[in-house]
Amino acid sequence: MLSALKKIIDFSGDEKKNVYRSIFVSFLFAVFHMLQISAIYVVVKAFAQKNMTMTPAWIALGLLVISIVGRSATNYFSQLQQCHASYFMVANKRVSIGEILKKIPMGFFNENNVGEVVGISTTVLEDVENTAAMVMVNTLSGFINTIIFTIMILVFEWRIGLIVAFGSLMYLFILSKMENKSRNILPKRQIASAKLVDAILEQIEGMPVIKSFNLTGKGDEKVREAIENTRKTNLDCEKLFTPYTIAQNILLDSFSILIIGAGIFFYQRGELSFLNTVMTIIISFLAFSQIKLAGSATTALRVVSGSIEQTKKLEKFPQMDIDGSDIEPDSFDIVFENVDFSYSGKKILDHISLEIPQNQMTAIVGPSGAGKTTLCNLIARFWDIDNGRISIGEHNIKEYSLEALMEQISMVFQNVYLFQDTIENNIKFAKPDATHEEVIEAAKKSCCHDFIMSFPEQYKTMIGEGGASLSGGERQRISIARAIIKNAPIIIFDEATANVDPENEDKLQIAMEELTKNKTVIIIAHRLKTIKNANQILVLDNGKIVQRGTHEELIKIDGIYKNFVEARQMAVGWKLS
Repeated sequence: MLSALKKIIDFSGDEKKNVYRSIFVSFLFAVFHMLQISAIYVVVKAFAQKNMTMTPAWIALGLLVISIVGRSATNYFSQLQQCHASYFMVANKRVSIGEILKKIPMGFFNENNVGEVVGISTTVLEDVENTAAMVMVNTLSGFINTIIFTIMILVFEWRIGLIVAFGSLMYLFILSKMENKSRNILPKRQIASAKLVDAILEQIEGMPVIKSFNLTGKGDEKVREAIENTRKTNLDCEKLFTPYTIAQNILLDSFSILIIGAGIFFYQRGELSFLNTVMTIIISFLAFSQIKLAGSATTALRVVSGSIEQTKKLEKFPQMDIDGSDIEPDSFDIVFENVDFSYSGKKILDHISLEIPQNQMTAIVGPSGAGKTTLCNLIARFWDIDNGRISIGEHNIKEYSLEALMEQISMVFQNVYLFQDTIENNIKFAKPDATHEEVIEAAKKSCCHDFIMSFPEQYKTMIGEGGASLSGGERQRISIARAIIKNAPIIIFDEATANVDPENEDKLQIAMEELTKNKTVIIIAHRLKTIKNANQILVLDNGKIVQRGTHEELIKIDGIYKNFVEARQMAVGWKLS
């Protein structure tokens, strides 16, 4: 339990002060609560002494008023501190997770379940947000108040105090046994919750495939298994805790009866006054209330502890060193020197050496799986290379800070992702402080101004998540507008026209030409008219550069490029007879 409390304290970070304040205020709450016992004592004493004046009644009323006002004020302040600590400690952790994800190689997300990251960032952290500060404060204040209350009873009647103390120790013994048992089952509950999130995400993303193969109701075995596993682990938790909870309640009720019996026994022997006997009976109903509160919170405490352990998994993910310098290179030549890169044990690039001159276009072609996209992603440091060196402007890209490196590069991907926001904000994503006029200018250059203006809300039109409300060509042109407004000196196109219809392809070609003026351009493409005017063409096969040159040079040489061009020309000339 102490380790779980320490985890929450460490997790709370800058919110420690609010947690400590809440604990202190909860202690004051218990003090005000005890004034109720004092008020009862005053009334009982008056009846025992047959004091029929109004003085005891007024004293009791005053104590009750102080107790109610004090408890209300301290409870209000404690709740505020708990809520502030819970929300902000989790908010800060989510921000730190975002910073961690920036440093994780992109390949990591291909090898591992994104659902685990999503599950930790949402469901797992939600457990912490909803309960961490509350259970910690309830646990600590419950135990502290139990100790203080037990000391007061020992002073009042030491024999009754010993019974209370022994009962509390027995309760803690059962609690420790339950804690030891829970260490094995609760982590399984957290894992099951994360797997459920992963399965649901996969089901939603794969719904078009499921429906297209008429597997509705049949293609959800993984989700059903995840739900069943979550149900089972939660039920196992309840089955584990229920016997201990029953034993704890029986134990404390038994000791409450024992206190009453002891008080009557001592009264019959003349060792306890009638007044103190009555107070002993009253105390029997209150003696274990605080330790019950602390005990009921410990189960949730273990859940929170397991959730915090889950979040620590993210901190163990592989991270790249991206804390370089804010370099502003004098030139934008890109050089690969004997670069090796492997992924999942498979060599993707093998001793690649090349130069991409500034303000020129370099096209990369080759069969599927040759390493074209990987080569471009390495320039943007989506992964770190195994051996060799990649430099921009004679500076190793590892010398750049992440921000400084990405300021030099704009990337236009084959599969464009647009955010669920307005068209204007999607274009401004690369330059949040851009003016509306700059957005319009970029849109005109990327040939998307006209279709944007056709929408009723124009630039304020909301785009569905991922850009689902737009066609492929429209999404591509908006992504090019985003790249234009960024105005980076290096442009990387990864199959930007692969899935675009001929009408949109012409518009995209115009947009790309506007974007690439006076830029260092790397383009991956399979369409001849996109690459034939490149200053140099690099042909990749099995992770190696097997050919390089201009279109005119390579078309004269037998090899992959010539075969590629001839195959394309045959495809263009193909028709039904």
